[in-house]
Amino acid sequence: MHTSITPMNRIFARVLLGLVTLLPLLAQAGVNIEHWTAPSGARVYFVASHALPILDVRVDFSAGTAYDPAGKSGVASLTNSLLDSGAKFGDAELNEEQIAEKLADIAANLSASTDADRAGISLRTLSAQKERAAALALMRAVLSAPTFPPDALAREKVRAAAAIQEADTRPDAIVGKRFQQAIYPGHPYGVVPTVASVGAITRDDVTTYWRSHFGARRAVVSIIGDITRAEAEAIAARLTEALPDAPGAAALPAVTQPGRAEIKVAHPAMQSHIHIGLPAIKRGDADFFPLLVGNYVLGGGGFVSRLMKEVREKRGYAYSVYSYFDPHKLEGPFEIGLQTKRAQAGDAIKVVDTTLGAFLKDGPTPQELKAAKQNLVDGLALKLDSNAKILGYLSVIGFYGLPLNYLDDYPQKVEAVTAQQVREAFARHVKPEHLVTVVVAAD
Repeated sequence: MHTSITPMNRIFARVLLGLVTLLPLLAQAGVNIEHWTAPSGARVYFVASHALPILDVRVDFSAGTAYDPAGKSGVASLTNSLLDSGAKFGDAELNEEQIAEKLADIAANLSASTDADRAGISLRTLSAQKERAAALALMRAVLSAPTFPPDALAREKVRAAAAIQEADTRPDAIVGKRFQQAIYPGHPYGVVPTVASVGAITRDDVTTYWRSHFGARRAVVSIIGDITRAEAEAIAARLTEALPDAPGAAALPAVTQPGRAEIKVAHPAMQSHIHIGLPAIKRGDADFFPLLVGNYVLGGGGFVSRLMKEVREKRGYAYSVYSYFDPHKLEGPFEIGLQTKRAQAGDAIKVVDTTLGAFLKDGPTPQELKAAKQNLVDGLALKLDSNAKILGYLSVIGFYGLPLNYLDDYPQKVEAVTAQQVREAFARHVKPEHLVTVVVAAD
């Protein structure tokens, strides 16, 4: 799906200018999430926000890349990206140009995204009845009656294959792909599209994937904006009532931990690209907050992190080094990443190993723990300073079944983390015997 970037009308532009003065009020007000199940079976999450006349809607499905059929990796992304390439709309059939024109006429924006677990589309529109109704009708059409024109599929397959070929020349893309494959051997999380797999995809594959995966029982609807609960209920019901009769999501196979390994990939680049990590944490894991706080100290806090101090400041091995946890439905990755000169890649890896080992043994100092918690709590307001950002959190809360008070409790959960909890959580989720190191541009 191609994001429709359109000039906003004057009213829309003026209300956006007022956002700056409203942000402090939004941050202080908290996020009151309401939840229900639509008649279709879709789960719905709603936040009323009357500060601006805007409506944001996102519909996610358990239809991410982990559900790609064997030998057809790329189907999930192609299916989701092609939803707005054509759709039945009342008695008419719209092509992608007509859909884009209709969105432009009402200053609405429709976009798509796909990750390992989810495939979804998002709509932003004015909340006034006329514009809202027109935008939602288009969203319903592309969700419930896409036509997947053969010419659009052929074009997108060519585009996807070209992107894969181009990525396979870049060390940053190569290291990411090889790392994903190495930490998830034989698992759907580790499968990546190839030119051959994309080339094998047919229109029947796309339509079958849509019918099998884009049903209401796989759907989570997230809504935030200037509407009432009753209006939100009607929107969710209308959007999902005509979705395919697809079954609920099947369970993914369990993730198994890899053995410790170092994989070297030759490449002519002067800089070595290095990823170190393993599968680590599921969404909703009780250790999330200790890992979040601990990782800020280790490598998530930018220039104040230990890795940055040891690798960059003390030794000058890299301009940037980072670490993060990325929870999925199953164990998502823990990753440390950096780039360094080829000749010093080995030394840089030793420093990372030593720094990580010391952190696993001793955890954060009292000063590091205090600073990490303060920065994470103080930074929360910036993560909630727009409806679009709140929608992102709302969709995660809904899709992964996190507590409705997740955002309200975030500061207290962070503040309650102790150094002992950090050490224990890292010991459970970051075991050195399972760490995989991938170096692209190795000597």
